[in-house]
Amino acid sequence: MPLNLVETQRLISLSKSPTPAELRQKRRPKGRQLFCPVHPDQQIAGNGKKYFLHMLSREQLKARGMSDKRSQLVINAYPVLVLSNEWLEQLYCPQCGSNHWCHVIRGDKNQHQVSWAPRELWQQVAHVDPVSPNPTVSEYTLRNARRASLRRTDGQRYYDPS
Repeated sequence: MPLNLVETQRLISLSKSPTPAELRQKRRPKGRQLFCPVHPDQQIAGNGKKYFLHMLSREQLKARGMSDKRSQLVINAYPVLVLSNEWLEQLYCPQCGSNHWCHVIRGDKNQHQVSWAPRELWQQVAHVDPVSPNPTVSEYTLRNARRASLRRTDGQRYYDPS
């Protein structure tokens, strides 16, 4: 029985080996797709530092869906448990036009759930105190950084952005 044109082309494509460019395309990582919580159709970008969340108590693990007995065993084994699938990261939304601190939860390989990071989550990040400024920055630098938003005694700004 003769083969039609489509079946012949399929057999030819199966018989030939893939080119190096085709192999690279298959191995190329797809990257993560993060979408803005306010604009669900807008993809947001960020390659900044990830601040992973740390769990210190049994109640925090239970709030994440772990059973009471298992959470007690985990806390006894690991006094500080670092979650590898949840972190805080600064992301940029082109539609909002600004950077936002976001709470990112990784579901599948490339599927992530993004929401604005509440202030309370910073308490679960090690070595970061969101209330106090960076101790390595001098007072002179902090004062001049705030100067753009301060006003003089006559009501005018020190620096006019326009």
